[in-house]
Amino acid sequence: MNLEEYFRRIGFHGSYDKPDLETLKLIHKLHILSIPFENLSIHCGEKIIMDLEVIFNKVVRTSRGGWCLENNFLFGWVLREMGYDTTTLSSRVFNSILNDFGPLDSHLVNKVIIDGKPYITDVSFGVSSQVREPLELISGKDQHQAAGVFRLLDKGDIWVLEKTARKPLVVNPEFAKSSLVNRKETKQIYCFTLEPRETEHFLDNSHKLQTDPASLFTNRSICSLQTPTGFKALIGWTYCEVTYKPEEGVDVLDMRDITDDEIEQILREQFNVKLPNKLKLVCNKSFYTL
Repeated sequence: MNLEEYFRRIGFHGSYDKPDLETLKLIHKLHILSIPFENLSIHCGEKIIMDLEVIFNKVVRTSRGGWCLENNFLFGWVLREMGYDTTTLSSRVFNSILNDFGPLDSHLVNKVIIDGKPYITDVSFGVSSQVREPLELISGKDQHQAAGVFRLLDKGDIWVLEKTARKPLVVNPEFAKSSLVNRKETKQIYCFTLEPRETEHFLDNSHKLQTDPASLFTNRSICSLQTPTGFKALIGWTYCEVTYKPEEGVDVLDMRDITDDEIEQILREQFNVKLPNKLKLVCNKSFYTL
């Protein structure tokens, strides 16, 4: 397990003699363009384990993706190995059904200090809420990225990440009213505190997220990967390619349903994912949107 293997996985060929901001931005971007956000292990009968060597073997050596507890855990290790001042934080994801942040610390992010300035890195939220580069930990600052305008807000006891998006333009009329389409101009994504967390903090919640019948991850099979112009995603049987068009003020959504016979091909060709076990797609009702 070494950095060179990880760098080959994401296509990084630069120097990392100095842990500076530009290098951090580059590896952050390469990670999200190379490694999918996916929870397919749950729907293949595999257990997701919060163990660095297990995650490294899965994500790096077998070209899989992972959910945040895997990807951001791995990314935190990479940053520390590269010499970055890195702290693991936990966060709670906004649930539109509850109209509040979920009760579990279900999301992991990393805080990085560079030249005395704090940044939040997150390489594994997926779809249109995925940041392309680290966010400055400054309250109220509009941070413009490909997916829209991200904003971190200091609420005193918590920080909140929100995003203002463009209007969705759905190409396929049959998906115009799909529950997968986000229609909120500004939405809250997650909240977090600055309290440092160890791996043990996430173990119970990791188990709950992959076993609880009410969990998003047991109710939806998800695989998404960022592209230079947007992202692509397979949510249940719905395959979607999204193209960001900021000059037109829209995000173009090209959506279609696939058959079980197409699953392996879509995963292989669009996400470079080959699963060792049989996948059973799931798409029950949940609060998840593209």
